[in-house]
Amino acid sequence: SHAESIELIKSLGAKFTPELKAPVVEMPFDGFSQADYAQALINEYKNAGIDPSDVYPQSFNLNDILYWIEHEPEFGKQAIYLESGFTSGHWSANDPSTWRHSMAELKSLGVNYIAPPLWVLVRLRNGLMVPSEYAIKAKKAGLKIITWTIERSNLLKNGGGWYYQSVTNIIAHEGDVFELLRVLHRDVGVSGVFSDWPATTTFYANCFGLE
Repeated sequence: SHAESIELIKSLGAKFTPELKAPVVEMPFDGFSQADYAQALINEYKNAGIDPSDVYPQSFNLNDILYWIEHEPEFGKQAIYLESGFTSGHWSANDPSTWRHSMAELKSLGVNYIAPPLWVLVRLRNGLMVPSEYAIKAKKAGLKIITWTIERSNLLKNGGGWYYQSVTNIIAHEGDVFELLRVLHRDVGVSGVFSDWPATTTFYANCFGLE
């Protein structure tokens, strides 16, 4: 259960990044609203005595983030809004007019963390990987960025697939993941990167150096 996972992670001295998944039934369900659902997640951390500063709750639903900001501000101040606007056919990471919300609007609502997929944060310019307009605007607005997901792609010799789609033309070797991490770290300035295989991010942190 979620409560059991909290106890396990707590025993290991780690922090928490729970995602409130979209329910499989339409809310409200049996008297249980979306707000009740969002509150239930936070309650399990409170019941376990977890310091809010160790919890980074996530959701693709902006209303969940805003609920936490209003009703559980100690948790809400580091809630992570998972970007899903790219599912719209006309959306572009380099055209702010296509975004659901401007970065300044999100910041004004109290959102502090935003989390798009890897390809949203980078683009190609003169054959080099550079920050996208999305990344530039997010940093300018004072939003912290966490991105997903390193090591979820197939072999990079084939271009990297979905997670590398904005820079696939220069992705040809397995080591290119480290160039992406370098740009995300040094140029975009991400606060964190989700990884399905943490050896890659650990190697980067230890061998390339973090500032």
